[in-house]
Amino acid sequence: MSLFVVRFSDQLAQAPYDTNALVSFNNEGACVHLPRTDIALEQQLNTVQLAARKIASTGAKNISFAGNWDAAQQWAFVTSFCGVSFDGTVQWCEGSNVERLDNQLAALLFTKDLVNQTPEEMSPESLCDQVEAWLTGFASQHITVKRCTGKALLEAGWHGIYEVGRGSVRPPVLLEIDYNPSGDVNAEVAVALVGKGITFDSGGYSIKSSEGMLDMKCDMGGAATVAGAFGLAIKQGLNKRVKLILCCAENLISGHAYKLGDVITYKNGVTVEIVNTDAEGRLVLADGLMAAAASNPSKIIDAATLTGAAVMAVGREYNAVFGVDDEAVNSVLSSALSMNELHWRLPLCAWHSEQCPSPFADTANSRPMKGGGPGGASNAAGFLLRFVPNSGKGWIHMDLAAAYNRNGTSTKPNGATAQGMLTIAHQLLT
Repeated sequence: MSLFVVRFSDQLAQAPYDTNALVSFNNEGACVHLPRTDIALEQQLNTVQLAARKIASTGAKNISFAGNWDAAQQWAFVTSFCGVSFDGTVQWCEGSNVERLDNQLAALLFTKDLVNQTPEEMSPESLCDQVEAWLTGFASQHITVKRCTGKALLEAGWHGIYEVGRGSVRPPVLLEIDYNPSGDVNAEVAVALVGKGITFDSGGYSIKSSEGMLDMKCDMGGAATVAGAFGLAIKQGLNKRVKLILCCAENLISGHAYKLGDVITYKNGVTVEIVNTDAEGRLVLADGLMAAAASNPSKIIDAATLTGAAVMAVGREYNAVFGVDDEAVNSVLSSALSMNELHWRLPLCAWHSEQCPSPFADTANSRPMKGGGPGGASNAAGFLLRFVPNSGKGWIHMDLAAAYNRNGTSTKPNGATAQGMLTIAHQLLT
């Protein structure tokens, strides 16, 4: 196996390269030049990512780090280097915490692969199968799994997932995975993770444009991210009871699909008028949040590629974070800072739950206007607030604006990014 050696240097590139070059090439591979050590860490890592994209464009495959790389720099490089087609190997720099970095890489590639699979490959049941197989592959002795599929969702009262998914011939699923390392059936649940698993989103009868629909295989990015984070935390020694709940469905059009004007009555009695079938993520997450609340966890974290409004607010570089519990939100933002993942808090107050009024139900699932109107991301979070326990104490909502890039950018590869995975795993381990 031929290795492409990537060295790190705090010196300027030498001739024949421009002294401003980020990368110089040699017979064994390449060298990344970062001569300024007085710049902020965020800028340093951004420079490393720019260099990684340049090296990836050469077709380099099996890379080996050499020189004075630290763990954060190596990780930043890898997240930008590993695109959709990556099937190579990574050898970390001597002196690194190799086991930790290997665990992170395994979780990264698992998460990316889930999101990058085609809509035909990735059905609601397939998503659940793959997550279950991955987690039980290294923690089967501590894991129990429950599934509720198809019309059984109605019998169990999970109407949101059922309604969104009933237009497809491939049935919707609520998956619950309980990781309980103590074996005590009465052990408290420390954290419940909830992920949006819309394996393809046509928009339903509020149909998306062709361009808008093209990459909607990524709409299960929330489910992939929390599953990847969960597995990573287990690999790194998670010793607390944690539950993973995935809300999985295909949002398609058919004679059986849910329609505008329908009213869904949820388990907690809240009635919701459908004014936009493309605002489906919050409908399935509502069920997931109530399922999470049943275990009375100390903290609930949900993750979803929920709104285009979040992308408009923070771009595709950041994920948006919401919550009414300042301590819980600040804890997540602290984890994000520790893991060098870009997250930004957007507004959420109790009154946001009243921002989508309906004359026929307690609330609508959106506003009947493009993108849900002003403040669409906050209003979506406000909708979810109706379904969390304790008036939102201990609950964090992550709108994954940075989850996916079709063509890549100067710092990110094409396809899924898995951004947020390290932050959530850090939350589980602290």
